Amino acid sequence: MIMDGRRQKGQEIAQHKGQIKRISEEAYKVKSQNGNGTYDVLRTESGWMCSCPDHTYRDVKCKHIWAVELSTAIRQRVEVARLSNQVIEPIAGLSNCIYCGSDDILRDGVRHNKHGDIQKYVCRRCGKYFTINIGFEKMKHNPKAITSAMQLYFSGESLRNTMRSLRLLGVQVSHQTVYNWISKYVSLMKEYVEKITPNVGDTWRADELYVKVKGDMKYLFALMDDETRFWIAQEVADTKHRHDAGRLFRMGKEATGKTPKTLITDGLAAYQLAYKREFWTREKATRTEHIRDIHISGDKNNNKMERLNGEIRDREKVLRGLKRRDSPVLTGYQIYHNYVRPHEGLKGKTPADACGIKIKGDNKWLTLIQNATQDRDKG
Repeated sequence: MIMDGRRQKGQEIAQHKGQIKRISEEAYKVKSQNGNGTYDVLRTESGWMCSCPDHTYRDVKCKHIWAVELSTAIRQRVEVARLSNQVIEPIAGLSNCIYCGSDDILRDGVRHNKHGDIQKYVCRRCGKYFTINIGFEKMKHNPKAITSAMQLYFSGESLRNTMRSLRLLGVQVSHQTVYNWISKYVSLMKEYVEKITPNVGDTWRADELYVKVKGDMKYLFALMDDETRFWIAQEVADTKHRHDAGRLFRMGKEATGKTPKTLITDGLAAYQLAYKREFWTREKATRTEHIRDIHISGDKNNNKMERLNGEIRDREKVLRGLKRRDSPVLTGYQIYHNYVRPHEGLKGKTPADACGIKIKGDNKWLTLIQNATQDRDKG
C-alpha cells in the first residue's frame, strides 16, 4: 500500500506541468510538493537515484522517481506520435527511356565487363538501348565496390588499407581513386541530407577539439543532440577562445528548424557570448537554459559529446591530420555517424533512425547516393 501511495503521488506530480524539469536523458529536477526546493533524480548504472530523504535514508523508490519514470514514458509516447517518419527507399531503376521519355521499356539482357554486370534496357518506341546506373553513371567500377570503399574508409581504415582490402575483392584501384570517390559522393550526399530536417530533442550539446590541418592546429566545433546523438552541425576554426560560436548555433537552428530548451557546453567564453546572441530571450518561458558548469559525473556532464570527440580523434589518428580545412573527410564522417553507423547507446539504431529518418536497404550508402542523385537531377 505504501508503494502504491508513492506511485500515486508520483503520478500526481507527473501530471502537473512544470513540476519536472529534464536536464538530460539521465538527469531531472523534481519540485518538492511542499514548495521547499527541488530534488535531483539521476539515472545510474544501478538504477534511479534521488536526493530526497525518502530515497536517501529509506532506500525506497520514492514518489519523485515514480514521477520521472511516468513522465519519461509519457514523453516517449508523445515523441513516437510526433515523429513523422521520413522513409528513404533504395531506387531499383527508372521507368522511362532516357532518350524519348517513353515508359514502354523492356529489360534486354546484361552487359558484362571486368568491373561487374549492368542491366540493359530497350525502348519499344524509339528502339534505342541504354543502361540505368543511378548515381554511378560513367563510373568504371560498380556501385558495390565504391560503397564498400566508403564503408571501409569511414569505419576506420586508411586510404591505402581501403585500397588493399578492395584488391582482395578483385577491385584494382589506387588510393587516390578511393579519395576521389569519397570527395565526389560526400559532396553529393551533403547537398541532399542538408534538405532533411531531423526530429531532434530539446537538449543540445556543444564542444570543441583540436585537429591538425596541414600540420597546423585548428579547432573543430561540433553541435550534437543529447537524446538522439544526431550530429547537427560542425565548423573548423583557427582559434579556440576568440572564435565566434554563433555561426555553429545558427547552423543548428537552420538544420533542425527549432531552438533547444537546454544547451550544455563547457565554460568556454565563446559559447556564452554566442548563447546570449542566438538563444537568450527576455521571455523566460521561451528562453534556452545554458548549462556551462559541467562535471565528469552527475547531471551536469558532457560525456556524450566527449564520446563523439573520441570517434573523431580515432579517425584523425588514422589520417595523421587533415590535408585541407574543407576536407570531405569530416563531412563524410558526419554523414556516416548520423545515417550509417549503428550506436550501442541507441540500441543498435543510427541517430537518423532515432530522429525518424529511415534509410531502407542493406546498403545505406547506396540508398543515400541514389536518392541524392535523383534529388540533384530534379533540381
